[in-house]
Amino acid sequence: MTNLNECYCINLRTAARRVSGSYNATFKPLGINVAQYSMLRRINRYHKLSITKVGEVCELDRSTAGRNLKVLEKMGLVTFTSAKDRREMSVSLSVKGLDILEKGNILWVQAQKNMEDKLGGEENANHLLALLKTL
Repeated sequence: MTNLNECYCINLRTAARRVSGSYNATFKPLGINVAQYSMLRRINRYHKLSITKVGEVCELDRSTAGRNLKVLEKMGLVTFTSAKDRREMSVSLSVKGLDILEKGNILWVQAQKNMEDKLGGEENANHLLALLKTL
């Protein structure tokens, strides 16, 4: 295989950009993108988390998680509080963050359905998910 069109990495990266673009367009009315929505969901799932733990559950390094959380804080979507260990801060969703997440959940269902339709139905979508989980 010498043809770049057959390169798994390039094709996955291209597909990821397209999928992200589609989801970002869905979340645009809320003023967030899919990565921010994902972070809000995970913070809500685990409630008060340290920055390090946010990074772990979002599969990001601590510094990237911290930068992303600062953006969400400036948007008024998360709040930081001192944890038991003064060296670490705890992050949770603000009231505005909970509202955006609730609205985002509705849009996420719509985005999922759109993606499922593009893939030719639920069976194909589930097959793709199974393949992706092997990576």
